[in-house]
Amino acid sequence: MVVDIDEKNLKHGLLGLVIAIVEVVTDTLKAQATHRMDGGSLTEEEIERLGEALMELDNAIDEIKREQGVSEAVQSVRGQLDDLANTVINDLLGADIPGEVRRASGGKASARGTA
Repeated sequence: MVVDIDEKNLKHGLLGLVIAIVEVVTDTLKAQATHRMDGGSLTEEEIERLGEALMELDNAIDEIKREQGVSEAVQSVRGQLDDLANTVINDLLGADIPGEVRRASGGKASARGTA
C-alpha cells in the first residue's frame, strides 16, 4: 500500500500526513471516551472536561489545516488511511464492515479504494 503525498509540495504533503494521523488518533480517543461514558466509568465532571478537551483539539486541528492550507492533502491521505484500515480489518475478520467498506460497485474495497 502506498500513501500518495504531494511531491510537488513536500511540506504540505508531510504536514497532511501528520495531521491525518493525528485525526485518526483523535477519532480513537473519541471512541474510547464514548465507550467509557456508555460504561458509566466517568463522572459528569470528567465527561464535561473530556468533551471540552476533544473540542479544543478539533478546533486546533482545523485551525492548523486552514492556516497551512493543507485541508485537501489531509483529506486525501485520510481517505487512503481509512481505506487501508478497512481493508486490514476486512482481511482479519474475513468479512466486510457494514456501512464502512462497501463501495458503489458493491465489492470489497482494496487499499487503493477499488473493488
